[in-house]
Amino acid sequence: MQYEFLEHTADVKFRAYGSSPEEMLRNAALAMFSVMIDTATIKPERVWEVELEAEDLESLAYRWLSELLFLFSAEMAVFRDFDISLSHDGMWRLNARVRGEHIDRRRHSFETEVKAVTLHQFEVRPGDSDRPWMMQVVLDV
Repeated sequence: MQYEFLEHTADVKFRAYGSSPEEMLRNAALAMFSVMIDTATIKPERVWEVELEAEDLESLAYRWLSELLFLFSAEMAVFRDFDISLSHDGMWRLNARVRGEHIDRRRHSFETEVKAVTLHQFEVRPGDSDRPWMMQVVLDV
């Protein structure tokens, strides 16, 4: 399972999973965009580069989704493919190539407006041999 949506009274809550932290971050980005738009309508025509760093993986995960939401607003773009590379040498570093396109109102209909990624109930849980990596997110809609 890539991700699942959970009950929440006012906002959108989901958990994204992966066999690695990179896959978990990729699935979290896909879950966030699937809240806003049918990601099958997005053509991966253009590439955006994303470079981030943080002291811990949870902070980096939060910055990752927030940066994608910023790019959505600033670039008027939607994304569906996420190639992520992580490194850790005291600091966590993320380098990603994000593929998508500029919004085309004739083809893209938006379902929900995501205002922000929140820290409320935000969690990253490492995986092990018995369970996948997990990231829990609440989006302000």
